[in-house]
Amino acid sequence: MSEQNDRNDQPENRLRRELPAEVPVPAAGPAAEEQPQQPLTGRQRLVKGLWPPRFTRAQLIVALLLFGLGFGLAVQVASNSDTDSALRGARQEDLVRILDELDSRTQRLEDEKQGLEKQRSELQTSSDQAAEARKQTAEKERQLGILAGTVAAQGPGITMTIEDTKGTVEADMLLDAIQELRAAGAEAIQVNGVRVVAGTYFTDSGKSVSVDGNKINAPYRFKVIGKPQDLEPALNIPGGVVQTLEKEQATVNVERSDKIVVDALRQAKRPDYARSSSR
Repeated sequence: MSEQNDRNDQPENRLRRELPAEVPVPAAGPAAEEQPQQPLTGRQRLVKGLWPPRFTRAQLIVALLLFGLGFGLAVQVASNSDTDSALRGARQEDLVRILDELDSRTQRLEDEKQGLEKQRSELQTSSDQAAEARKQTAEKERQLGILAGTVAAQGPGITMTIEDTKGTVEADMLLDAIQELRAAGAEAIQVNGVRVVAGTYFTDSGKSVSVDGNKINAPYRFKVIGKPQDLEPALNIPGGVVQTLEKEQATVNVERSDKIVVDALRQAKRPDYARSSSR
C-alpha cells in the first residue's frame, strides 16, 4: 500500500491528475460552412480597387504624354520668368536699346517680305510671258509645218476627181488646177498621195504624170483644205480648169466636205546655203 502511494506521489502522476480533461472540439459540419461572409466597407473596396495598381498600355502612354507636357510647360514658365526677371532688372537705356533692335528687326523682315513679294510677281509675270511665247511658237510651228507639208492637216474643203480615160490630161493642166486652187485660198493640197508644197512641180511621164518625181496615174484625186465656197467656184469659172479638162474629154467631179484630211507628209529639208538673217 505504501508502495502504491509512493507511485502516486511521483511527479508524473501528480501532473496527470492536475491536467484538466480534454475539451472536445466540435466537428465542422454543414452549418459552419454556410456562414455568410461579412460585406466589405466602402474604404475596403476603394483600397482593393487601387492596390495592387493595374496599368494598361494606353494609360502608360497617356501618363508619359502628360509628364512630357508638364515638363515642357515648366521649362517654358521658367524661361519666361528668367526673361521677365532680366527685363525687370534692366536699366532704362538697355530697354530703349532692346526696343530699337526689335524695331530694326521688324523693319528688316518687312523689307525682306516686300522684296520676296516683288520677286514672286516678277516670276509670275515672266512665267506668263514665257508660256504665251511658247504657245505662239508652237502655233507658228504648226502653221509652218502645214505649209511645208511636214505635219498632217484637216478642215473643210473639196475633193476634185479627174477621170482621164483617153489619156489626154497633161501635167500643165494639173499645174493650172493647183495654181487656181492656191489663188482661191487653198491651204493644204494633196494629189494621189503626194503632198503639194511651194516647190512642187509636175512633169509628163508617158501617158501619165509625175509630181515631184513621183509617178501618178488617173484618176487624179485632189484633196484640198480651204473655204469650199471659194474653191469650187474658182474651178468652174468660164474658161477655167473644169472647162479646159472637159474639152480634153476628161470628166471632172467636185464635192464639198466639212472635213478633208490631208495626211501625206514631206520630210523637212535643211537648206544648204540659206541662213536666218535675224539675230
